[in-house]
Amino acid sequence: MGFFAGKFDIAVIGAGHAGIEAGLAGARLGCKTVVFTINMDAVGNCPCNPSIGGTAKGHLVREIDALGGEMGKTADESMLQMRMLNRGKGPAVHSLRMQIDRRKYSQIMKHKLELQENLEVHQAEIVSIRQGESAWLLETRLKAIYECKTVIIATGTFLSGKVYVGDVSYESGPDGIFPAAFLGQSLKELGLPLRRFKTGTPARVLRRSIDFSDLEEQCGDEPVIPFSYDTLTLPENKVTCHISWTNDNTKKIILDNIHRSPLYGGLIEGVGPRYCPSIEDKIVRFADKPRHQLFIEPCGMNTEEMYLQGMSSSLPEDVQLDFYHSIKGLENVVVMRPAYAIEYDCVDPTTMKSTLEFEKFSGLYGAGQFNGSSGYEEAAAQGLVAGINAAMKVLGKEPMILDRASSYIGTLIDDLITKGADDPYRMMTSRSEYRLILRQDNADERLTPIGRKIGLISDERWERFTTKQEQKKQELKRLKNTVISPTDEVNKILVSRETSEISTGVRLIDLLKRPQLNYECLTSVDTTRPQLNPNIFEQVEIEVKYEGYIKRQSEQIAKMRKLEEKKLPSIDFNEITGLRLEAIEKLNKIKPENIGQASRISGVSPSDISVLLIWLAQHKNSMRNS
Repeated sequence: MGFFAGKFDIAVIGAGHAGIEAGLAGARLGCKTVVFTINMDAVGNCPCNPSIGGTAKGHLVREIDALGGEMGKTADESMLQMRMLNRGKGPAVHSLRMQIDRRKYSQIMKHKLELQENLEVHQAEIVSIRQGESAWLLETRLKAIYECKTVIIATGTFLSGKVYVGDVSYESGPDGIFPAAFLGQSLKELGLPLRRFKTGTPARVLRRSIDFSDLEEQCGDEPVIPFSYDTLTLPENKVTCHISWTNDNTKKIILDNIHRSPLYGGLIEGVGPRYCPSIEDKIVRFADKPRHQLFIEPCGMNTEEMYLQGMSSSLPEDVQLDFYHSIKGLENVVVMRPAYAIEYDCVDPTTMKSTLEFEKFSGLYGAGQFNGSSGYEEAAAQGLVAGINAAMKVLGKEPMILDRASSYIGTLIDDLITKGADDPYRMMTSRSEYRLILRQDNADERLTPIGRKIGLISDERWERFTTKQEQKKQELKRLKNTVISPTDEVNKILVSRETSEISTGVRLIDLLKRPQLNYECLTSVDTTRPQLNPNIFEQVEIEVKYEGYIKRQSEQIAKMRKLEEKKLPSIDFNEITGLRLEAIEKLNKIKPENIGQASRISGVSPSDISVLLIWLAQHKNSMRNS
């Protein structure tokens, strides 16, 4: 029999990227919160790549920050190198990525949890979870029992974790830490629909054993652009990364030993990530490709470990050594930590609401890889949403629901709960139909008012935000009211940029609309330009140039939101005549909250939506009365 250890408003199981954001949000909103971690030294650990952000993921980090989350700030504080990806493409897909000092990141996050009022961090393995009369009861391996009003499961890859290297496998979490060996069974007994996913990570190698002399160097971008709107002192680029490539010999070594891979030998049950495959998977799936790129990245300032981005593997250690040694620059490389695959339990996210609360279990939430996603950024975003909504439930307030048009976070959650995840879900810009509006540069404009309303944005930050919005408004007004005369200097600039000269005065905003022109090239003739934050000029220029496209997407959003406003009751869809059998099955499983969500469920056709709209119209009065 266990002993009673305490009462909490919110309990978070796991202290990875999801658990951190959930714990901090709950505590900052005034709820007594506890975060459980199997190993206190693994708080905020980055067991895979030592970086934050990247394509679409950078958008998520900006949005987390705009709502009042912590990931962006800590990434800035532990930054080694910053790069803006996709600069050669349109602004919708520009994405910030930072190499970070992974140990520093972890230490900073751990300390922030320790300093947070209303928050306790306990090193304990939760082995069971059950419903009490008025609260959830959590039991640790040491028989401590905690009574909690709400629970957020953020177990990452620890839940029944199993590591594979060739034909060797053993129960483990990432980085050789104990797995959560018993909680999975308890969750199955509770009735959660668990399944097995897998992910993997490359080897870590010794810096001095790498020959950098013929490798392509990749420097950071200048000036540095921070993730967080709270970062007022810009961090500095401290390191360079390097690029190498696999070759025919690498390919031969892998194919000659493919039968020794647990993935192809049938040992691994779990479904792997489609968009981040292992090197052996790449070699097999893209057989016509002569080579594959890899990035050699530092893990930190106070370590000699280097990360081989793009080279994850579950092949035996001897095969790993052979194929790593076949790559230029790595001929004599010393492997410090071999690559491995890890298999773990996660849940079917279609059993959740938009708040990330389970449909059938009041007060129980899921976040991060437990929900079938992959990536630190996806995890942190869900953790923040789950933490906020658990707090709102405890406080008796309205939940925070982000729709697809508000954010990539909203898109991520909507995809998970309506479409599910047949393999680890990774956020990409292509997943959003509103990506021209959901840019990383305007995350604050979209979400900071929501963060302020919830209570996660400080007075100081709100004042900076409102000042910035006023400055942006005034700058747009200045562009409309400023007329540029047809001087020789002006026309010289226009000719040099391969656009037509002007013979009469032209408004500055109309010049800026030309695709060949930008703020920078017009500096010398734009004499009334104020000194403003560069982000303001970036936002204004994008909105001016893409005005027509943005207007069109705004109209699409308005139509979508009309469908979102049409709420669906929690009913048995068998009662609605005219729905196809597949639609009934999917609707009963997912229980969409509104017509918009129903329309995005795979297997629900436009004709089914028409039936639902007719049914809603017929039952409008009875629903209003209920």
